[in-house]
Amino acid sequence: MTHPGPVMHLFDQDVSLTEAEPLRYKGFVQDNWSVNGIPNGGYLMAIVANAMALASDKRSTPIVTANYLSRTVIGEADLHVEMITRSTQFNRLQASLIQDGREKIRSFGTFADEKIECVLERYETAAPLVAPLEACVTSPKIPNLTLLDNLDIRLDPECAGWFFGKLSDKSEHKGWIRFRDDRPFDLISIFLLADSFPPAVFASQGMVAWVPTIEMSVNVRKIPATRWLKGIFRTRFITCGLLEEDGELWDEEGNLVAISRQIAQYRKSVP
Repeated sequence: MTHPGPVMHLFDQDVSLTEAEPLRYKGFVQDNWSVNGIPNGGYLMAIVANAMALASDKRSTPIVTANYLSRTVIGEADLHVEMITRSTQFNRLQASLIQDGREKIRSFGTFADEKIECVLERYETAAPLVAPLEACVTSPKIPNLTLLDNLDIRLDPECAGWFFGKLSDKSEHKGWIRFRDDRPFDLISIFLLADSFPPAVFASQGMVAWVPTIEMSVNVRKIPATRWLKGIFRTRFITCGLLEEDGELWDEEGNLVAISRQIAQYRKSVP
């Protein structure tokens, strides 16, 4: 009797890399995690983080920062990784995503040793209060938004009014997220999920804004075992064509999974 092999989920296929030579990898940016044909920034960070993780012998609680230098397109990509420094506790790496000979993303990563001592576990805030799943609002089908074909995102009714033309006085989104194919969460998937909720600014301004990420940082604190994650994302300042978005991901048991911050451009209409 033969047994089926492990399930290869779509996300695993879409972030997979092959080693061409030491610290050099090849991948393919797929169209399964895109908005209007533009690959999601968290998905691209997941690819780059995967390259650094493959090159690192330490993989715990990473801090990854990505600078999006130029628009990445669907297609082949080369990943170049450099080990900047090693210590007993940390590996620090740099990685570049390159297409057609042009650097599109430059990223820095700090990966900790899994044996690093956790001397204090203290939360000075709690997981967000989010409406039950059955009361939350699923995003309406939006053409050319393949990200929602593969992720199940449900917003708290408190911040989903913009779906129906009712704007909030606060740029905040909170809700639930999981893979539609029930792929378990792991280290690399957290980078995608940290950038998959609609931009928080939509809650107050509607879906007329163009919000491309310039820089994003994600710090993974815990790999969750629950089926769903809670997320909360806030923007407090929109000035001179720029905004910030601060995010948190939590598991269903109230444990912090990741924190994020990104700086993005803001325009009232798509160019």
